[in-house]
Amino acid sequence: MPAEWLGRWNLDPILLLTLALAIILFLRQPHVGARERRLITAAASLALLLFVSPFCALTSAFFSARAVHHLLLTAVLPPLVVTAFPRCLHIPGGAIPWTAVHALIFWSWHVPQAYSWALSSNAAYWLMQASLLLSAAGLWSAISRTSVTNAIAALLGTMVQMGLLGALLTFASTALYAPHLIAPIAWGLSSLEDQQLAGLIMWAPGAGIYLAAAIALLARWFAREQAATLAK
Repeated sequence: MPAEWLGRWNLDPILLLTLALAIILFLRQPHVGARERRLITAAASLALLLFVSPFCALTSAFFSARAVHHLLLTAVLPPLVVTAFPRCLHIPGGAIPWTAVHALIFWSWHVPQAYSWALSSNAAYWLMQASLLLSAAGLWSAISRTSVTNAIAALLGTMVQMGLLGALLTFASTALYAPHLIAPIAWGLSSLEDQQLAGLIMWAPGAGIYLAAAIALLARWFAREQAATLAK
């Protein structure tokens, strides 16, 4: 209920221990400087928001909150860690194959039956979270070490599939996700409006993250090329 969710912190000891061990592991990597510490601090703060804070509870009520959760989990958290420790997260595989794998996993978990199953048990829920995170980590790891053209192709491909899924959810005529049919009503939203909001989140800011990353890579490449030309 709206009056209760701010007090719903997830203090599962196994989850807290896992997060603490992950943070310690990354901070104990060699050559950890101020930049790496800042990135890991940001990643740790984001992980706490996603899995410990009341926002995690909000994702059980709203499909739109779940959309934000999945975007932060796949498009923000992995690049933070990959940027901090590119060698530590050197996951084998090329950018294009990882683009396809991540898209397949992302779309599969958004099939209504699979999504309902993921929210029906702890094991299924963590399988969803782990597969989304690991496939995204593979994608961002591959992007960080491939050619500019392949990296941009992977980012734009992910942008397109994210935008397409968002558009399908936005224009669907019925609410598709049973776990979110009732809870949004207490907040003044219908389940269809909640689903449409989720689709818009994936369609605009979600796809925009990958577009912004592609533009940043292209700008960096142009800057390097210009510097090399001037140095001749």
